This record gives sequence, structure tokens and C-alpha cells, in this order.
Amino acid sequence: MRHSLSRLVLPLLAALLVAGCKAGPSAFDRSRSDSAAHAGRAAPADSSTASKPSSRPVAERGGSADPSRPAGGDATGSSVDASGPSPEQPTSTPREATPRPDPPATSPSGGEAEASRAPLHFEQPEHVRGLYLNAWVAGSARRLDTLLALARRTEINTFVIDIKDATGYVSHPTKVPLAVAAGADGEVRIHDLRGLLVKLKRAGIYPIARIVVIKDPILVKYRPDLAVQDTAGGVWVDDKGIVWLNLFDKDVWKYHVALAEEVASYGFPEIQWDYVRFPDAPKSDLARAVFPDSAGLSKPLAIRDFLEYSRKELAKKGVRVTADVFGVTASASRDVGIGQVWKSFIDAVDVAMPMVYPSHYWEGSFGFETPNAYPYEVVHHALTDALRQSAEVKGAGATRPWLQDFTLGKPPYGSAEVRAEIQATYDAGIHSWILWNPSSHYTESALQPVGGFETEPGILVDGRVVPVSKRFAALAQEEARADSAAAAARAADTAVSTDTVRAGAASMRADSATVATDSTLVGADSAVLGADTARVDTTASASVADTLRYRRPSSRSYRRF
Repeated sequence: MRHSLSRLVLPLLAALLVAGCKAGPSAFDRSRSDSAAHAGRAAPADSSTASKPSSRPVAERGGSADPSRPAGGDATGSSVDASGPSPEQPTSTPREATPRPDPPATSPSGGEAEASRAPLHFEQPEHVRGLYLNAWVAGSARRLDTLLALARRTEINTFVIDIKDATGYVSHPTKVPLAVAAGADGEVRIHDLRGLLVKLKRAGIYPIARIVVIKDPILVKYRPDLAVQDTAGGVWVDDKGIVWLNLFDKDVWKYHVALAEEVASYGFPEIQWDYVRFPDAPKSDLARAVFPDSAGLSKPLAIRDFLEYSRKELAKKGVRVTADVFGVTASASRDVGIGQVWKSFIDAVDVAMPMVYPSHYWEGSFGFETPNAYPYEVVHHALTDALRQSAEVKGAGATRPWLQDFTLGKPPYGSAEVRAEIQATYDAGIHSWILWNPSSHYTESALQPVGGFETEPGILVDGRVVPVSKRFAALAQEEARADSAAAAARAADTAVSTDTVRAGAASMRADSATVATDSTLVGADSAVLGADTARVDTTASASVADTLRYRRPSSRSYRRF
């Protein structure tokens, strides 16, 4: 009987248990749903954005252009990545910094077919304060969430995302025919680009798409006719073994604009062209380089024409155009060899982004033997030059610098160095900037917290760290020392000049004595010549010989006086 009862009761209990599980969420789940409903919105799918106080840009939530007046909370700084980039391209391997096994930043379930949806809309912040994210970081959930959390705590409101870097690979599953045919879709790093943008929008982050132009070995391999050619035949290769696309070729323009239009259809509001220039190589190597389709056009004009073309095409989609340029172009008045001339391109872009990395300036730039040790001074000088040149061009675009948050040489860059660059940008009259680190590791202590600095930050000025409010006093001391050194140099030059004049005068007196002696000799010779002439009736041929022998010295011998 007992066994029969067990056979009846156990199935009944199992059925009740299954029904209970299907009935609805657990008490924990219901409490989350109730909390979300109470807040007037659905429970967020991504916990990393749940605590975001607002979807508006971070810049609107706190901070001023001059943070010398501390207020609010503080944050700790992360370590600085020790690897330094070339002026435009990270030299570290992003894959090592962000291992590929990391899960994607967003679920790829929506797929790239979502690109056909209406593009997301982003409002540009009043002041752009951003970070560069290489494609591996942007495609990693863990790394992306870390940087979003940093943005929530600080003034950061913008991410620059790699769409195509100098490897030639397109970061997302592109549908651009030439990219697919060339194999540029062979290494996908951001599996769900639209999902990434959705996440950035929820976090109040303004996205910028970075696209490298002429450094593209994948396209060169597939279409060698689009590359710079060699006088000996075939594709030209520079002294570093690098091949380059030919910016005179309009097919190169169209390919990159097609990539830009594709990501604009997802919602990217701004395209940032990098490597929009010509190769930098020794003259001996450039002598072998041939640029088909140049038709006598100059390099600066080719760059301008590409920027104007891309700006016109992308304006149809309401997308802005930005160009990365060498920092030295902000100060130079002519082409430094790569085709970038500030006054030639500044009115052909919405924003110019000079890479004013102090570590990339030559020794002696702006009067500093080691420019890297003077981040405030170098950035301020460069940006002041940029604004001066822009003021002379009607319709000039804005200036938004790339700043250095990496170490390349001495001193190592940390909070004081990076904050010095930011403050120099503000003091030059510019309130937007983007930090560059090739592996996307940034110094948080250099960034202003949302509530303002709790303690006054120190910045590197005049070769020493001073409170930001004391920077002008430090600069005045630096200028006073420079004036004193200049005065001492002038005094030394004057002393040298005086000694030189005295020595010259003594030499002239000696030479004058020599002239007097020569004149006496000439007088004596004349007397002899008179005596010889008196004897002309004796031997005519001897008279002629004596006249030639005692000829007056030529005045040409004394021209040095």
C-alpha cells in the first residue's frame, strides 16, 4: 500500500515543481523587474551601463576649462603603457594587449544585417575629450567596460574607434565589395559594430571612426596598380619595407569613402582620416617613387582634393570629416615633405588634429634641447602656431589636438606630464583634445573627475612639477632665465666681436706699415728708373728691360684693405 501511494505521490510532486518553475521569475528577478519599473525603464541588459547617471555627454556633467580650482572627488591613476607609437600608428601589438579569447563587446546575435536599420544619432559634445581605442580593445567586453567605467568617473566623453588600421584589415564584417575581394574582412575584431554603438550611446559616449588611408598592404597586394610605383617597375617599397597607396589615384579615394559611408550608416557621426599624406622616406628612395595620375599636381593639392571630395560625399549623410596631421605642420609654413601644409587643408576639413606629441619633436624645437621634457611648453607653442595660421584662412576648420599618454624616451609620462599637455591646450584657447596610447591604457589620475579635482593637480612646467595654479609663475621664471641666458650670450658675442675688431685694427696697422714700406721701395725704384732712362742713349734694349723690371706694383695686390 505504502509503495502504491509513493508511486502516486512522487509524480504529482514532480509535476507541481515543474509548474512552479514555469510560473514566473524568482523573487530576486521580480525585485529587479519591480525596481526597473519603478525607475520608469526596463531593466538594463548591460550592467556596465546601469549606473550611468545620464546619457548626455560627460563634459556637461562637470569640469571647467581651467581646473585650477579643485572641487569634488578624486580618482586613482593607472600605470602608463611603456610602448610608444609612430606619429600615426601604434607599434605595439594590440592582440597581445587584448587577447583574442575575450568575449565580444556585444552579442553578435543581431549580426551585421542590422546596418540596414536607421543609423543611431549622436550629438557632438560642446568640448570633445576623448580616448583612442584600438579595434581589439573596442571588440573586447572586458576592456570596453573598463574604459566606459573610466569615462563615467572622469571628463572623458568620446572614443575614437579603429575601423581600418595600418594593417589594412577592416575591424567589422564589412560588405564593401573591394574590401571583401581584397581579403580586408579576414580578421574581424568588432563582431557587432551596431551593438557597440548602442552601448556607447547608452553610456553617453560620442564615437569617431578612425580610418587609415595610404598605409594598406592588403589593398596594395590585391590591387598593386593603386600603389606608388617604382621606376624599375613594380610596386615601390620604402627603406623600411613599407608599401604605400597612391593618394593621386581616385580609386583610392572611392574605396575609403565607401568604408566611411558604411560605418556612417551604423551611426558614426564623424570620420577621422589618418595617414592622409605621402610617404616619408630618404630622398634617395623617393627618387625611385612614381605617382601615377599625378598629372603635374602637387602633393598638398592632392591631399586637399581628397579631403574636399570626402567631405562633400560624407556631408550628404550629415557626417563630419577630421584629418590627423603631423604636429610640425601646425608651425611650418611649407611642405615638410609629406604633402601636409596647414593653410592648404585647414579649410577642407571640419576638424584638424595635429599630433603634437612632445616626444616626436626634433632636438631644439621651440628652443628646447629635449622637447619631450617640456610637455606644457611644446604643446602650447604648437597649438598657438596652429591657431595663428588658421586665423589667416577663411572658413578654417577647428583644431583638436592628439595628446601623448605614452612613454617614448625620458622622462616617463605620467599624471603631471599628461595633465600639463591638457592644460596647455586650454591655455592656448582650445577646449577639445584626444589622448593617444597604442594599447589603449590611460592615466586616470591625469583626467579631471566628474566632480572636479579634490586636490590641485600638479603639472610639469619648466622641467619641474608645480601646482597648476602656479604654472604662470613657473613660466615667468623660465622666461627670465632664458632672457638672462640670451643676454649673457649677446654679451659674449659682443666681447668676441670687440676682440675681433681690435685684432683687425692691429692687422690693418701692420698692413699700413707694409704699404708705407712698399711705397718707399717704389720711390727708390722710380729714382733708379730715372737714372736708367737717362742712359737710354747708351743701349736701347737695356732701357726697355729695366723699365719692365721695375714696373709699379698693381693696385690689385691691396684690395683686401
